Amino acid sequence: MESVGALCSLLCALSCACWLLRTGAASRLKSSTLPIQSEREHMPSKALSGCSFGGRFYSLDDMWHPDLGEPFGVMHCVQCYCESQKTRRGKVLGKVNCKNIKQDCPDLDCDYPVLLPGQCCKICPKGKTCTRHLCFREKEDDLHKSYNDRSYMSSEKENDYFVAVLTGVSSTSGVARARFALTRTSLAFSITYKRMSRPNKIVFLDPEGNAAFEYKVPRGQSDMVCGVWKSVAKPVLRQLQSEQIRISMTTTASRREEVRGKIIKHRALFAETFSSILTSEQENSAMGGIAMLTMSEPENNLHFILLLQGLIKNKESSLVPIRVQLMYRHHVLREIRANITSHVSNDFAEVLTDLNSRELFWLSRGQLELSVAAEGLDPLRISGFITGRKSCDTIQSVMSSSEALNPGKTGGVGSAIFNLHDNGTLDYQIQVAGVTSDVVGVTIEVKPRRRNKRSVLYDLTPEYMKASGRAVGSWSRLEARHIHMLLQNELFINVATAHSLDGELRGQIKAMLYSGLEAPRHELPTLLAGYFVSPPVRTGSSGHAWVSVDKQCNLHYEIVVAGLSKTDDVTVNAHLHGLAEIVEIDDSSTPHKRLLTGFYGSQAQGVLKDVSTELLQHLDQGTAFIQVSTKMNPRGEIRGRVHIPNDCELGSRGAAEESDDLLAKDPEELKKDPHTCFFENQHHAHGSHWTPNYNKCFSCSCQKRTVICDPVICSVLTCSRVVQPEDECCPVCDERKEPKDMKSPERVEEHPEGCYFEGDQKMHAPGTTWHPFVPPFGYIKCAVCTCKGSTGEVHCEKVTCPVLSCSHPVRKNAFDCCKECPEERSPAGPEHVDVMQADSPRSCKFGKNFYHNSESWHPWVPMVGEMKCINCWCDHGVTKCQRKQCPELSCSNSTRTEGSCCAECSAEKKMFWDLVTL
Repeated sequence: MESVGALCSLLCALSCACWLLRTGAASRLKSSTLPIQSEREHMPSKALSGCSFGGRFYSLDDMWHPDLGEPFGVMHCVQCYCESQKTRRGKVLGKVNCKNIKQDCPDLDCDYPVLLPGQCCKICPKGKTCTRHLCFREKEDDLHKSYNDRSYMSSEKENDYFVAVLTGVSSTSGVARARFALTRTSLAFSITYKRMSRPNKIVFLDPEGNAAFEYKVPRGQSDMVCGVWKSVAKPVLRQLQSEQIRISMTTTASRREEVRGKIIKHRALFAETFSSILTSEQENSAMGGIAMLTMSEPENNLHFILLLQGLIKNKESSLVPIRVQLMYRHHVLREIRANITSHVSNDFAEVLTDLNSRELFWLSRGQLELSVAAEGLDPLRISGFITGRKSCDTIQSVMSSSEALNPGKTGGVGSAIFNLHDNGTLDYQIQVAGVTSDVVGVTIEVKPRRRNKRSVLYDLTPEYMKASGRAVGSWSRLEARHIHMLLQNELFINVATAHSLDGELRGQIKAMLYSGLEAPRHELPTLLAGYFVSPPVRTGSSGHAWVSVDKQCNLHYEIVVAGLSKTDDVTVNAHLHGLAEIVEIDDSSTPHKRLLTGFYGSQAQGVLKDVSTELLQHLDQGTAFIQVSTKMNPRGEIRGRVHIPNDCELGSRGAAEESDDLLAKDPEELKKDPHTCFFENQHHAHGSHWTPNYNKCFSCSCQKRTVICDPVICSVLTCSRVVQPEDECCPVCDERKEPKDMKSPERVEEHPEGCYFEGDQKMHAPGTTWHPFVPPFGYIKCAVCTCKGSTGEVHCEKVTCPVLSCSHPVRKNAFDCCKECPEERSPAGPEHVDVMQADSPRSCKFGKNFYHNSESWHPWVPMVGEMKCINCWCDHGVTKCQRKQCPELSCSNSTRTEGSCCAECSAEKKMFWDLVTL
């Protein structure tokens, strides 16, 4: 009686609500009339036009049934519409209009029409009668047939996916579900388990019971095991396709447990978006099962298929009755009774039709329980909660300008990774770079119904931080339909900017198959964009990459690209570069440029062995980048910096390339190179540049035996607060909001809003200006570069010299950009001689002094003084320096007197001085 009274009260409330809608002066639904749900989500960005209703955002022209919350639920007889209206200033706004559609229901000619859950109008029954909890199917309908028919799934996809139900071999209650994805000769597997300890070993068994592959499970705390069986032999592949392979999983707990199962192909895997592991409460039951579920379009029907093991004990009977119940907190919501054949298969398919709003809500939160019981003298029961499909795949998205609703080529990039929890919460991490203007909107959307007609599900703009270009948060109100669309790759992420309000970047959210690399599951990838190429490439493509270095110093990588044109980009290659080779970025610079792979699709992965020591050092220092080159842009279409801390001081285990790299760094080998420079008691290779020990405010480079050192020119800072990083010459503005970014100067260089300049190979803080350093010429004082913090672009322009009043201006320094009026007492000297004249021998500049052709001197170094052991001379404009060569001594006791360069034997002092001065 209590349940009947509650039902009557609910119907009364609904009828009163509908009466209020019919008798209102206007058709608009107001919050004061019905208890609309409270606002618990962030409102969408102001840049989006639409309507807000009941805590959700709707795009213009969207239609929906309002959800009034408990106890009313969804008002199926009320239809709301987001109508577009223009203000006097021409701005488009959204207005909500709602009306009662019950009067539009058709007249029926049957005697006993029925009202199905989730519908407003009654219909005539078609071979099916339902009570409150129990549905009896009298006729096979098209909906059930479509799900069980093999045409429902793509045959191509079906052949790539396998599943296994693992139950106890003897006395155990553990149940596991294994999902497999076959790609060429690699078999990726995701295994979840219940009521057992974490396994330590997984074995694949051939038809004879022999181990075909064994996988040692790493330690962990999760209830999921991820792995890849690579290079599966062809005979095993044939056995896998013919369902002859079994899988075994064992534990090393105090009581050894083992579960086994047969790997089979199944048509439901391609459409599966929800799943459940069914276990028994009985100890040592050795039975279990799994449920694979999906939702149909557009009705809220829940299709499911059961795979059962050990539940049917009576194999003699041809038909075994079972009872399937959908429950919430031990209360039965729905029940289905059927007979299954025990001697053929324990495979059972059914449909739960028209889930109401509460059932859909509980489904999205993982609170619905599915129970399966075998009826008989000794009834057995297994059950489990329904959650979103679990796997080791990474839910990710690459956003590119070519995928936008209005495609373009901006060179920008967006990247996102997601993690779906059992309670329906979706964690997200998003990063954006290289956009043409400020980001004004970040939204998760469905595919537009019409071109340029966006349909927003969730607005992430409030979580977007302009300073870092990232949005990190959780979507806690994911609906069951949204979970289904997410796992079916039907959602998109859109980035709108001030110049592109409909979206400058857009990408599809889809799962990336597990490849054995753990990084994608929790770490943000490296952004790849034409914006990072030097000079920037305005391309519509973009990408992201995960890179890691293992204990053997092998490099693992996984690259995903989007927006590459198949017609223009016939070949796509990914290269890993060290910044030492940027100047020499041709194919001959092999020591620090490695080809990762060539790929023709949108994804590439692999392992790079024999990595050179130099490249590993660049990875450790964050001075390496991944580059994807195409036929249209062979020198790089998209690029991104890579920073992988590692301890591989001796390189990877590849002996051949490692030995070559070590020989190149051997000082004795550098001495033999005619282009090597010797400076501060060290040899430097040609093309290298460094900060000298005597002064960190200088930058030196070696150009064919010539050392060029120029002072670092610090720009004038206009900010109110500056910081002086350690081991840096110039102060920088302290404009960061996050205290965690102020830990070290490396954080300043890696600021996401900073600018990377290839000349000095450094990151410059936003808003700073500097004279560009261009090897081998040093600092170019006739140009000034500025870092645009909002976009990260480097803008360089020529210095404008002032107008002088004197008639004979002079250039005080040969490398100064602008001339000046001479002083009244100007000393004569090389400073006032045009050293760049073509009709006379070229002079040389060393430090602040100029030397004529053939002139020699001892260099003077600040803080050290004159270095008499080094002789420098000017050779037609080129400064050449060489240390005095000391002879080898045969005596055991040698001394070095003050002012001398070489050690001497006391008895042979005169002879050695003669040898030295030859």
